[in-house]
This record gives sequence, C-alpha cells and structure tokens, in this order.
Amino acid sequence: MDMLVFGHGYSAGYLTPLLTAQGWRVTGTTRNDPGRVAAAGATPLIWPGQEADVRTAIARSDAILVSAAPDSDGDPVLTAFAADLAQARPRWLGYLSTTGVYGNRDGGWVDEDSALTPSSARGRERVEAEAAWQALAARHGLPLHIFRLAGIYGPGRGPFAKLRGGTAQRVIKPGQIFSRIHVEDIARILLASIATPAPGAIYNLCDDNPAPPQDIIACAAEMLGMPVPPAVDFDKADLGPMARSFYADSKRVRNDRMKRDLGIELLYPDYRSALAAIMKAEQA
Repeated sequence: MDMLVFGHGYSAGYLTPLLTAQGWRVTGTTRNDPGRVAAAGATPLIWPGQEADVRTAIARSDAILVSAAPDSDGDPVLTAFAADLAQARPRWLGYLSTTGVYGNRDGGWVDEDSALTPSSARGRERVEAEAAWQALAARHGLPLHIFRLAGIYGPGRGPFAKLRGGTAQRVIKPGQIFSRIHVEDIARILLASIATPAPGAIYNLCDDNPAPPQDIIACAAEMLGMPVPPAVDFDKADLGPMARSFYADSKRVRNDRMKRDLGIELLYPDYRSALAAIMKAEQA
C-alpha cells in the first residue's frame, strides 16, 4: 500500500512509522528538508520542484494525507494538483484542518456539527479550504475525511524548553480556555481512520481536558521542580502576533465522535499525562 503525504511535517513524522510497521510505503513532500522526511521512514519529494514525481505518486497512492496549510491564495495542493486528484482513486483521503474553524465561543463547547464561524484570517482560510476539498470530493467521488485538530503538542513542542530558558510566561486572560492533542494520539487516530474509511466523515481531534493555558505552564514547572512563573496579564504579555492571535478564540472541543466511531482510547487524555510523556521523551 502506498501513502502520499502533502506537507510531511511534525504530525506525519509520527504517523509514518506506524504505517511502515504495517508494510506501507510512504512518500512525503517537503519544501526544503528531505532529511527530516527520510529520517521518519518516508521517501521525500521536493515540492515545489518535483511536480512530475508528485503526480506519479498521486496516481499510485492508496491513501493521501493533506497536511499543507492554505494561505490567502487558497489551498496549495488543490491549486497545483486538482486535475490529478480528480483522476486519482485512493481508498482514503485525509485533510488536516483546525478547530480554529469554529471561532470564538467564549469558553463554550463545540462539536463537529457546530457552525463554522472563524474569527481569524487563518480560520477563514481553513473554512474555505475544507469547502474546496469537499467540492472536489463530491464531484469526483473521492473518500474525503476531515480532521479538525486542536493545539498540537509533543516532544519538542512543549513548555519545558521555555521554562528551562526562563522565557515561559503564565499569561492570564480571564475566561480563556483551549483544547489540545498530543501528536502520538493524532497519529493513532489517523491510522484508525485509514483502517476503517468512512468517506465524508469529520472528526475533532483533541483530548478530554480543555484547560486555561496558564495551568499547563504551572503544571510543567512543577514537574521540573521549578518555580511557577508569575502571572502576566494578557494585555501586557510579551507575545508575538501569531501567539497573540491564538488568544482570540476561547472554546472547549468535544471528541465523542472520534472515540465512538474510530474506537479510540487516548494515550494522553489530559495535559498532565501528555506533559509527563513529553518530559520523558525530551530527557531520553
């Protein structure tokens, strides 16, 4: 079986070993880091650059995962390869979106049937990309699955390095709450979907424990035996534009459909178990 990953990045780096262990051959596109793709066990293709080879990979793929993000010009995969995808016949097609499509809910709950009301440009781009993929799938009978990912963390993407470096902030914005997902659980969920395709399905990928961001920093500091950083008001926090934009949305995300339909029991159902695993992995 052949898998093609558009944008073979952090999450695909955890999925690929699970696939190759089952005998899959994985090909992954990258802009400029073929060594990282190869280290995960996939065959790298430079894109933009090797378009002819990407088209060959599309034609032979049994499964295709799209992890490349859209921008103001639209979805880059559809822009470059819509005609090729229309002719492809994978048995599974996955698109990684974001829970940002739901926008701000002032801490309220959302599920997969909630209205899409994005509050940021990135969220609007994701809504448009989802719609474009759904339209292509409807026209050509493609087995599309959409995965709306909460905030991703895992080894190398946790708070420990910032705490050790003295740059972690315990930013306080009243009422702010996020959902998260450990990268290993993302890979396991995708693998379960590939094994049991349900064309047209949409899944939220998140853990069971939405929490304020300052609680995660405090928990990580305690695990390291370090002082908990002092509270910093959101308006006064030293945050870049990207980090600050994440605070525009506050919501709790439900994951019942993912667990029910795919039979998933999360390895890391809450931030404490996830942080413990991240710390252990980073110390290995």
